[in-house]
Amino acid sequence: MMRTVHEDTAQGRHGRYRLTETEHGHVWGSCAAADGLFGEPRRGTYELFGWTPEGDEPGDRVGSRVWLVPDDQELDPPWLLEDAESLGRPPGTDSRVLTGLDDYEGPPEGHRGRVRVHDGRRWLGSCREFARVLPPKHVPPPLVLRGLAPSDRLRAALSRGTRRALDLQEAALEIHDDRGEPLTERLLRARVSAWRPSSRGTELIDLELDGAHFEPVPAHARPVWERWLAGPPDNPGAWAGLDTRRRGAWLDLVRERAGRRTRPDRPAGHAYELDGRHVTDEAGLYLALGEAVNGPGGYFGGCLAALDDCLRGTFGCTAPATLLWRDAATARRHLSRALTPDGRRYDQFAVILEVLAEGGMHVTLA
Repeated sequence: MMRTVHEDTAQGRHGRYRLTETEHGHVWGSCAAADGLFGEPRRGTYELFGWTPEGDEPGDRVGSRVWLVPDDQELDPPWLLEDAESLGRPPGTDSRVLTGLDDYEGPPEGHRGRVRVHDGRRWLGSCREFARVLPPKHVPPPLVLRGLAPSDRLRAALSRGTRRALDLQEAALEIHDDRGEPLTERLLRARVSAWRPSSRGTELIDLELDGAHFEPVPAHARPVWERWLAGPPDNPGAWAGLDTRRRGAWLDLVRERAGRRTRPDRPAGHAYELDGRHVTDEAGLYLALGEAVNGPGGYFGGCLAALDDCLRGTFGCTAPATLLWRDAATARRHLSRALTPDGRRYDQFAVILEVLAEGGMHVTLA
């Protein structure tokens, strides 16, 4: 017999993971373990022909955000590769191969014309044209929810067993930390490919979902997730020893967790203090600012537009307020020379100060 999660009482019974239908909020089931949550997301690969470096050749790890800027920007905007890596130079060619996440603003299938490449801080090089490299066919592993207690609806769908019944449509895998607090969720098209009795209990099942419709958490982010799954940090600066890549993963969880929590704004006139010792990149800036306003693991923006929103209220702060930014020279040194997506030089540190001032935050640099 399968243990059943009744939808009206599921909130009090869920484990770490809960699969929920997104349109109406029906709960399909809950469990304590999930295989296939971490893996390598689908990436785009591009061969840049006639590659000419500007300065030192980039290493294997190119940058969190790499922009490809065409010469004729009136016809073509700059394109973005996130979490970009270099696969090196194919033997006997003048090319360089880059790979990265390109689902939203990535390059088209091909571009005829010169393109310059930068990582938001410096120009990396240029190429005369590029082409997308089709990857070998890959069958993604399934997402397996182990020891799942199915709801009435899921039990009925599994009993019917038809292709239509086993397509659970759009769903969210809600993820909670060890304290039972919501941490984040992953959206997916939940298509059941198999299910079987679970070794975790005679009344439970292992539910296998088609991995082609699920984007896994990047493997490099796993240590960050494991830290957060144990519960939110108790002390500020727990992210300080991370590299830029993992700081980005930390900021993603801070942002997503903040969207599921509400806290009252402090009254106007409150004084905040920012520890700037570790603000050596953009992610570090927003992590330090979030903790200055809202304590360990706190959120107060993840980009300029989000920071502007936070300054308007409902994110812990009411303007006007004051901010003492200690060790500000670190941020000035690392953030003053930045590049916009289209390659124009600007002072990111100065822009941050302008946004804070316009939002009613009086900043003192120390």
